[in-house]
Amino acid sequence: MTTEIHGNPGKTPLYREVAAKIDRMIRQGSYLPGERLPSVRELSRRLQVGINTVSQAYAILEDSRVIETRPQSGHYVRNGHPKAESRSDASRTKPELTVNSVTLGRTHMEIIRSLKDERLIPLGLGSPSVDLLPVAKLNRMLAAQLRRSPSVCVSYAASNGLEPLRAQIAKRSLDYGCTLSPDQIVITSGCVEAVTLALQATCRPGDTVVVESPVYYTFLNSVQWMGLKVLEIPSSAQEGMNLDVLRYAIRQHPIHACLLISNFGNPVGGLMPDQKKRELVRLLSKHEIPLIEDDVYGDLGFGRARPPVFKAHDEKGLVLLCSSFSKTLAPGYRVGWIVPGRFQERVEGLKSLLNIATATPTQLAVAEFLAGGGYDRHLRAARRALQHRMTEVRKCVMRYFPSGTRCTRPEGGYLLWIELPEQADAFRLYEDALREEIGVAPGVLFSTSDSFKNCLRLNCSFWSDRIERAVRTLGRFAAAQTRS
Repeated sequence: MTTEIHGNPGKTPLYREVAAKIDRMIRQGSYLPGERLPSVRELSRRLQVGINTVSQAYAILEDSRVIETRPQSGHYVRNGHPKAESRSDASRTKPELTVNSVTLGRTHMEIIRSLKDERLIPLGLGSPSVDLLPVAKLNRMLAAQLRRSPSVCVSYAASNGLEPLRAQIAKRSLDYGCTLSPDQIVITSGCVEAVTLALQATCRPGDTVVVESPVYYTFLNSVQWMGLKVLEIPSSAQEGMNLDVLRYAIRQHPIHACLLISNFGNPVGGLMPDQKKRELVRLLSKHEIPLIEDDVYGDLGFGRARPPVFKAHDEKGLVLLCSSFSKTLAPGYRVGWIVPGRFQERVEGLKSLLNIATATPTQLAVAEFLAGGGYDRHLRAARRALQHRMTEVRKCVMRYFPSGTRCTRPEGGYLLWIELPEQADAFRLYEDALREEIGVAPGVLFSTSDSFKNCLRLNCSFWSDRIERAVRTLGRFAAAQTRS
């Protein structure tokens, strides 16, 4: 299990501090491109930290392409590492930023539809494996609610949702780093509806929304449907959105909202450090820009403590926190929620107008599951299983994919982002895989530009011999491209 070592609550994890120290030494020229770094054991002794801490630090630097691992040899500074460019110089660089209208073509929509084809091995799916969900327990609770309260179950709930469910969510908010009351919460039909309501409450057609790049393709669908424009800001698995580029974007463009996944995001699976979350919220608040956060994966962290949400740092009511139980309990139940902050009245009005209320029986079943303590027991087992499966899929990728392939090391969730060698074409790999009845999500889905052509997203919540064979097949297709 991934362990974050904290000296004090809220402090940057020790392994990230070690990674930053090594990166700083490389940038200052203490270690040159191609030079071998100290072994894990040696650096552990010199810094007086644990071996696992150094290993995690090296893993972060490897994922960031700062260093590379050579089999039977050790860790080396990558050739071409930009040591001469300091961070202050980089922050002054003027990046090329483009505000784009979103027009998702037929091919884009066909790919999304194909990922839901039940005949395919579901490596491209966005939902978790059903064998990780408490299906039998939830169904028993749902059946019991229908027997006990038949009249209630067939009636509309209040537009903002059933009070027992809102109360249970509010109790859990301490884990998120904030304190919510039931009255601040509006129940929705899944997180997508919550995000859509948030966009409708904060934006008008033609407005510009900042998103991460790569970005979850359903966000692009929502933006297109509402007639909004997007401005993509580079993001990394280790640090999240680039705040220097965001500052520059705010100076150059009128921005009406920022839309982010808080923890273990889709597609990269990254986790922004809490200090940087605080900095981002302050930056947006200073300019009165609403932040719409999707925290649907937040309960699936592999560490001891649940990562906090952006909402934990909200002092102006400008953060609209959205989530659901679709990734942890039951996608088909469509039970989500939103904490709209200063936009509560507008969100409640829009919810009432769009679909009156969320389904009553599933709200009752989820509320009972939460109240009985079943959710926490389920999460402990699900996290262990997901971490194991993530490790197995990642090992397969590194074993079967061509040399030069890189993939993220998520600290939670179940999505793995893979970067193939530059000459590879992930869309072609998607087509090859489709003929073998294997589903993958190619990188073209996750941007409005032609970025990420050599990238793909894999769902690691599934694991079996069949899945291993499918990953091996994908690796064979990718290797064939790099040889041609």
